[in-house]
Amino acid sequence: MNTPSILHALTPLPHMSPFDVNMAYDAGFDAVTPYTGLTLDEVTAFTQDVIFSRAPENGRRTGIFIGGRDAGLAVDMLERARAAMQPPFEVSVFADPSGAFTTAAAMVAVVEKHLKAGGRGGLAGQRVAVFGATGVVGGVAAVIAAQAGAAVTLVAHRAGSGLEEKAAELRRRFGVETAVTGGGDDDAKVAVLRASDVALCAARAGVQVLSAAVLAAAPELAVVADVNAVPPAGAEGVSPFDDGTPVAGGRTAGVGALAVGNVKFMVQHHLLQRMLEADSRQYLSFGDAFAHARTLVA
Repeated sequence: MNTPSILHALTPLPHMSPFDVNMAYDAGFDAVTPYTGLTLDEVTAFTQDVIFSRAPENGRRTGIFIGGRDAGLAVDMLERARAAMQPPFEVSVFADPSGAFTTAAAMVAVVEKHLKAGGRGGLAGQRVAVFGATGVVGGVAAVIAAQAGAAVTLVAHRAGSGLEEKAAELRRRFGVETAVTGGGDDDAKVAVLRASDVALCAARAGVQVLSAAVLAAAPELAVVADVNAVPPAGAEGVSPFDDGTPVAGGRTAGVGALAVGNVKFMVQHHLLQRMLEADSRQYLSFGDAFAHARTLVA
């Protein structure tokens, strides 16, 4: 009898995302079991229940997926699970809270593709402004871009947004330096864009961050990317289907939510399959997602 492949999907939230459950089945797992409301302190015992209930040779047929909405907590849970392994009892672990790690990786990789197409050579040395950086996608995109050599600025939509604390957390947890600036009105946004090469729009769905007038006032902006597929667009004039389409009547390349989403889907599918197919156990996070996204868009 063939040993079934099982993905144990945990989240600190009351519900596991059906998106991730569907993705896991489509990637080839025979069974996907959700566990909700888990805390960081429960991860060690949870992991050891997973690893000790199957023979070591079946570790390849077993995995742990970490969801939720908190990037820092997801990374902590992944590391706690890694530390709980007792070789040869070991399984693969993949963290992707709210799909944010794979979404952020896809967005930055597609942006990098268009920077190269425009003769800018990639992310290194580029000035990247992140709108919606308090959210998990924006925060992770900021880390990925900074680790790739970009000078990253987190843009606050209002006073007291907590971005100073966010920048400190990113520095402590991931070792990246990010600046913080205000973007509470159109004049401030124009000033931010004129001092940037790339704008990443990662605010919550249905919130317009950048108007067409603001974008038109910064004609030297190289790329604007928007992950919001719910009207109105986060960046006005950027269609979900845009993949380098000029916007705002200028030279700015627009990247829309579906251009990002197509790459995100393939990245998540690949990493889930990698859990099943790799000879060694895998511990997968946003760095792995970005590395594969880069290969897809190259």
